[in-house]
Amino acid sequence: MHVRRARRGDYAAIGEVTVAAYAEFTQGRADPYVAKLADAETRDLEAELWVAVDPDDEVLGTVTVSPQGSPWREIAVEDEGEFRMLAVAPSARGRGIGLALAQHCVDRFREEGSPAVVLSSLVEMTAAHRLYERLGFARLPERDWSPLPGVDLIAFRKELA
Repeated sequence: MHVRRARRGDYAAIGEVTVAAYAEFTQGRADPYVAKLADAETRDLEAELWVAVDPDDEVLGTVTVSPQGSPWREIAVEDEGEFRMLAVAPSARGRGIGLALAQHCVDRFREEGSPAVVLSSLVEMTAAHRLYERLGFARLPERDWSPLPGVDLIAFRKELA
């Protein structure tokens, strides 16, 4: 498995992986957020879309890096890095793909000189929370927020400096 920038030919697979990874946290295809999860092309145009692929170049996971100026930033303040929509294909879970993608984001922002990386996650995504904690992220409750009633996101931050 290796991590690389997404390519135009990856967009359909990225959308499918992201929708499948988030399926248990949405209300099905009618949920308006599903269209946003599936829209890999827009994420790649407005942020940076990265993928983890197997030796046959099959997309196993994806993450959206939200650099400064990107409309995909949600909770980062100036100079902080942010990533979101970390997704691993359900069939590829337990193979270190989520860890590799999250570590890639941390490394990318460290190389850029960001003092910290932040993200927000649904309260229910406890497996993801354990991964973030293993990487040294700590809860940042003062930035918890709700984009919609009943959708509660909790924030995490990792110091890089």
